Amino acid sequence: MLRKQTLPELIQELRGHENIINWHEMEPQEARTKPMPATVDPRIAAALAKRGIRELYSHQHTAYETVARGENIVAVTPTASGKTLCYNLPVLSAIAADDTSRALYLFPTKALAQDQKSELNEIITEMGIDIKSYTYDGDTSPAIRQIVRKAGHIVITNPDMLHSAILPHHTKWVSLFENLKYIVVDELHTYRGVFGSHVANVIRRLRRICKFYGSNPIFICTSATIANPKELAEQLTGKPMRLIDDNGAPRGRKHFVFYNPPIVNPQLNVRKSATAEVNSLAKKFLRNKIQTIIFARSRVRVEIILSRIQELVKNELGAKSIRGYRGGYLPKQRREIERGLRDGEILGVVSTNALELGVDIGQLQVCVMSGYPGSIASTWQQAGRAGRRHGEALILMVASSTPIDQYIVQNPEYFFDRSPEAARINPENLIILVDHLRCAAYELPFKGDEEFGPLDVTDIMEYLVEERVLTRRDDTFYWANQSFPASSISLRSASQENVVIIDQSNVADVKIIGEMDRFSAMTLLHDEAIYLHEGVQFQVEKLDWDHKKAYVREVDVEYYTDANLAVQLKVLEIDKTNIRRTVTIHFGDVTVNAIPTIFKKIKLSTFENIGSGPINLPEEELHTSSSWMELNEEQLDPEVRGDRLEQVLLGIANVLRHIIPVMVMCDRNDIHVVSQIKAVHSGKPTIFVYDHYPGGIGLADSVFKRFDEIKDAAKNLIRRCSCKDGCPACIGTEIIGIDGKRRSMDILSFL
Repeated sequence: MLRKQTLPELIQELRGHENIINWHEMEPQEARTKPMPATVDPRIAAALAKRGIRELYSHQHTAYETVARGENIVAVTPTASGKTLCYNLPVLSAIAADDTSRALYLFPTKALAQDQKSELNEIITEMGIDIKSYTYDGDTSPAIRQIVRKAGHIVITNPDMLHSAILPHHTKWVSLFENLKYIVVDELHTYRGVFGSHVANVIRRLRRICKFYGSNPIFICTSATIANPKELAEQLTGKPMRLIDDNGAPRGRKHFVFYNPPIVNPQLNVRKSATAEVNSLAKKFLRNKIQTIIFARSRVRVEIILSRIQELVKNELGAKSIRGYRGGYLPKQRREIERGLRDGEILGVVSTNALELGVDIGQLQVCVMSGYPGSIASTWQQAGRAGRRHGEALILMVASSTPIDQYIVQNPEYFFDRSPEAARINPENLIILVDHLRCAAYELPFKGDEEFGPLDVTDIMEYLVEERVLTRRDDTFYWANQSFPASSISLRSASQENVVIIDQSNVADVKIIGEMDRFSAMTLLHDEAIYLHEGVQFQVEKLDWDHKKAYVREVDVEYYTDANLAVQLKVLEIDKTNIRRTVTIHFGDVTVNAIPTIFKKIKLSTFENIGSGPINLPEEELHTSSSWMELNEEQLDPEVRGDRLEQVLLGIANVLRHIIPVMVMCDRNDIHVVSQIKAVHSGKPTIFVYDHYPGGIGLADSVFKRFDEIKDAAKNLIRRCSCKDGCPACIGTEIIGIDGKRRSMDILSFL
């Protein structure tokens, strides 16, 4: 019988491994605590003492005292630092002191709401006070809904339910809105982009209804580490915020390791599959009975890694000791897995980012990430799953061949020295704002001098009167339409005319699984496209463009699809300009006329092109914001003009497409990059970067402001790429035989 190795022994063994390219060690940190405040109800203090909590961490104490003074707060601390007590303690104290007090908890997902409810109910039971907390979501039965409205002290819900089921029916929720003392917004960092812009408007509507019923609740927000939590919380809630970031929670020693798989094709710089490397690394820890969590990017990857690992260790460990955890599992299964992890019965879990948010799974020792999660904030959240509280922990990030992964592991200083990304929202996006003003007028008549965010909205209200949606009497606007506006507005997309995605994998159970704005649907839902929904692969069998329906069927394939768009850009207006000797950078409004032409099938492991097909769809028009850079061609090296320049610009655009989402914290599909050898409006070589949403959501503006930082990162990526002259991980493979890497770097240096 071989002796089991301990984690410190395995860490020591790993140190000399040839594929490890960066080893970062974080020192342990002692807990900083303060005594329980005297104003906390003795029954709450006793219930917490039973759970071993006799003192508060410094950030929990500050949060309690600040809220008690009537200030709005945003608490920012790492994973597993006891954030929930920052809001549960003030809320429970208020209800214990006054039975009529009410609180509303907003969580971004149903699973998280369920998890917090069970934890909250355990504390309430131990307190021995009759406080009723309920979740209110799509699964809540009609009988329970009535009880929640009348008697719920704490209503736990998500923004989608608040928008479509609570605010439009506020007359049924009088006891909640009249007595609402606290609104808790958890996982604040998830409210960014289009979703965040919608939620900011939903919160404006919520505050308007509270004011109507005479309440003025305090906001308690919590967030993982991002660069601008205070600014985001103030934009989202419209209230001044106090930032609390003095983390007092203890932390054990952590090793953060970057692992780059070996190269198997030097010419194209293709590396060994990250999945295979993750399997062999995880096997080593699991065989030694060390609790390990493995993060994969999609549900398909979760299932692939899970089956391989179960196969590898099936003779040594029981099948039940290694489990998968992802969005599609039933709540009962998920609770069982969470309990098994806390009790130590389950040794390994393979998860999508469902476990990235604050679900309580106890203390794991090792975290293995299959690929870079997409943002610094997400990576730290996943890393926070290992080494909760005490003891040594190991975090391994195994890079894939994608440009982003290679950039991160080759530039560890970018990751460790830089604060996480800033979350951007644009609640004043006209399309989103008009939608929510319609909802607001449906909920309550809108007075002429009423405020709704920083903009004067009188012109919009007049426009809605002309459209016969509203009617005006004196200085008040009233709803004058038969429709129910909230039902046609999805918080997850910007335009109203969405394509509905219908899953017909099971003929007996055809169901709608999502929707997408029309402009994105052209490239992501065309016939034969591979569409990923919560990590599951679906193939589009038919896109019915006229009726806005996409019919999909579940598949399991080793490729993804990438559509080519023929894009014409017209500059409508220039808002900002930065003139330099060799380049001029602009920001403004553009109109994009796009027509999809062909799609390519690209292999997941090697990024090779393995097939293609035509797309037959009509042209679409998009008005959005863009930043663009015009090159001063006279200043360029004569060797790089004409056709060569066109190819080099294509290569640079390919790099920017990968680098920009990392820098501005957005999804790869949120932003598009287009190069033109002769732009229509100026006749100059130009690269455009535009928001892929009607009206824009502030991403292109961020690119304009951080132009130099993005340009340097792009140059760095090309320089550090180990390929000979272009590969899928840098400038692409289309540019052959013109010394593309060197010329791309020359042009980037020249800007």
